[in-house]
Amino acid sequence: MTFRARHLLGIEPLAPPEITALLDLADSYVDLNRRAHKHGEALAGLTQINMFFENSTRTQASFELAGKRLGADVMNMSMQASSINKGETLIDTALTLNAMHPDLLVVRHPHSGAVALLAQKVTCAVLNAGDGRHEHPTQALLDALTIRRAKGRLHRLTVAICGDIAHSRVARSNILLLHKLENRVRLIGPPTLMPAGIADWGVEVFDDMREGLKGCDVVMMLRLQRERMDGGFVPSVREYYHRFGLDAEKLSHAHGDAIVMHPGPMNRGVEIDGTIADDINRSVIQEQVEMGVAVRMAAMDLLARNLRARPREVMA
Repeated sequence: MTFRARHLLGIEPLAPPEITALLDLADSYVDLNRRAHKHGEALAGLTQINMFFENSTRTQASFELAGKRLGADVMNMSMQASSINKGETLIDTALTLNAMHPDLLVVRHPHSGAVALLAQKVTCAVLNAGDGRHEHPTQALLDALTIRRAKGRLHRLTVAICGDIAHSRVARSNILLLHKLENRVRLIGPPTLMPAGIADWGVEVFDDMREGLKGCDVVMMLRLQRERMDGGFVPSVREYYHRFGLDAEKLSHAHGDAIVMHPGPMNRGVEIDGTIADDINRSVIQEQVEMGVAVRMAAMDLLARNLRARPREVMA
C-alpha cells in the first residue's frame, strides 16, 4: 500500500496515491464499523495518547473510538489539569510522554505549527487533530471519503466552501486535498472572512452565495468561529445568516443533486437552516461523522505499519 508518511501533520505533504490509499483502507473500515462485531487487531499491543489543548467532541471521541476498535490501549490526557498549567513547556511535556514509549500521539493545539514541533521531539507517530489556523488533515480526509461515497468519484467536481474561511483550518486542508485530486474549488463568504493572499490559493472567490453556488456539486458550510475573532468581522449574526446562511432558496442555485456538508459543530440559523441540515436527500452531515471514525482508524493503522517497519529515532 502506497503510504510512507511517518506522521500525519497535514494534507500538504501527501501525494495523491497516498490519499487514495488511505481512503481505500477507510472504506473497508466503514464496513467493519457497521458489523455487530466492530473490532480489529491492527493496533493490538500499541499505546495511543490523545492530547487535546482545545475542546473537542467529534474529533476526540472518534479518535478514541478508532483506537479502541483496532485494539490499542487509549489514554485521554486532560490538558487543563496537566503540568502545562504549572509552566511546563510543550517540548518538555512531549519528552515526558516520549519516555513512556507511546506509539501514537494525537494532538490538537491552538497554535499553528505546534504539532509539527512536537513531532520532532518524539519517537512515536504523531497525528495532527487540528493546529491553530494551519491544518486539520483527518477532517479533510473524512470529507473526501464522504464526497467519494456520495458522488461516486473524487475528481473534477465543483466544490463550494462557504463561510468563515479566514479562521478555518478545515478549509485550508480541504482546499489542498481537493486541488491534489483535480477538483474546482470556490470560496464564498464576506471579504472580512477571507484570508490575506487568497488570490494565490488557486480558487475562485465569491461574496454572493447565489452566484458562487451555481453549478456546484458539493456545498461545504463552515462554522462562524466567533471565539477566534477579535474584531467586527460581521455586522450581526442575523445579517450573516441573511447573506451567507444556507437555506433552500440559496441551495436551489447549486446542482439538483448537490450534497450539503458541515464539519460541526453547527450553529443552526447562523450558517445553515435546520431543515437543510436534516434533509436526508441532500445533507451528508451525519455521514461525515461516521466517516470520521473510519478515516482515523485507517490513518492510525497505516502510521502504525510504518512505525513497525523502521527503527525509532528521536529527530533533533
